[in-house]
Amino acid sequence: MAGEELRLRVEGAAHGGWCVARHNERVVFVRHTLPGELVRARVTEETARFLRADAVEVLEASPDRVEAPCPFAGPGKCGGCDWQHASLEAQRRIKGEVVSEQLRRIARIDREVHVEELPGSPDGLGWRTRVRFAVDSSGRAGLRRHRSHEIEPIDRCRIAHPRVDELGVTELEWPRMREVEAVASGTTRDAALVVTPEGAKVPALPEPKASSALLRRFRNGRLQQVRGRRHVREQVGGREFRVSAGGFWQVHESAAQVLSDAVVAALAPEPGETGLDLYCGAGLFTAALAEAVGSQGRVLGVESDAEAVRDARHNLRDLPWARVEHADAAAQLREWVDMRVDFAVLDPPRTGAGTVVARQLSELRNRRVAYVSCDPATLARDLAAFVEEGYELTELRAFDSFPMTHHVECLAVLRRD
Repeated sequence: MAGEELRLRVEGAAHGGWCVARHNERVVFVRHTLPGELVRARVTEETARFLRADAVEVLEASPDRVEAPCPFAGPGKCGGCDWQHASLEAQRRIKGEVVSEQLRRIARIDREVHVEELPGSPDGLGWRTRVRFAVDSSGRAGLRRHRSHEIEPIDRCRIAHPRVDELGVTELEWPRMREVEAVASGTTRDAALVVTPEGAKVPALPEPKASSALLRRFRNGRLQQVRGRRHVREQVGGREFRVSAGGFWQVHESAAQVLSDAVVAALAPEPGETGLDLYCGAGLFTAALAEAVGSQGRVLGVESDAEAVRDARHNLRDLPWARVEHADAAAQLREWVDMRVDFAVLDPPRTGAGTVVARQLSELRNRRVAYVSCDPATLARDLAAFVEEGYELTELRAFDSFPMTHHVECLAVLRRD
């Protein structure tokens, strides 16, 4: 059935950048369309339970449809953006509806969700400070197509930050390279390139346009610096953070500040309290919470990535009452089983924290939790686990940290008597 074209009336949106339609009582997940549209869609994949398809012609357009700002967005092209054909207002409404649907279906929580705009990208473009380019067999950098290893050659990425563009990745040839990650600070002039070769032998590297760029490579399974600085600097709340070039940091230039402020406001830490920052990365939330509890309190971070731990310890060196452990979150919580904790923040990877972490936090008599998540499905699963442990969801905020894509950043606030 792949390749067959269907005439479909589109229903609502689904998680992952899809819309839902039906053909002969069978669910069809369709990209490049909007709720309410009538489209001609080409089937791209068939499973036992449903079909996947691309809308290749719009027969009746939604009033929310706009001209995509990127020529590489569309059926069979770059898979990085999901909603370039929708107005920004519609994108945020759709994302809010998807979060609400995931909460209702998975966690049995009925909550209307409003997605907030972040400052710095009023047109939804030029915000992404970290872009991972794939390299084709000719050494040309591009972006992968949706659900494919095929590479779409591009001149530049429209959602990339201007300082990412300055590195000129798509203007250079990258022979025998597999990936090139372009990294730019959202708050300083620092920029970096992280390269991954196809094999063990590292070929000669081209000169980036930005002479201050950092270049790194893999050798014998380990990242090694080739030239320049190993880190980029980010500034949030009057503090400077060192972040390893290939390490985790919020990709929207405004997200780190907005989320840090939101977490502190949600947890309302008091001087002298004890808090945890699980999956703490480079210490963004750890620092803000440590400043709030003061030297009479303490904040303990946990991070499994060794390079991020080194960055966090460097960033927190002026806050001796903040400490970061290099460990798995669940394993470290077992070590702290006798501790009493006043509040905790979690910012886990897309796979979520899991039910074990929810139970362990409840055993620490923890009463306030701020859960930061970029995946509504795993967030809903974990919120259900927290509710099982006696927590109540008191607030849920969502932020459009990834315009033009289906991703959305959420902050869930939980409290327990």
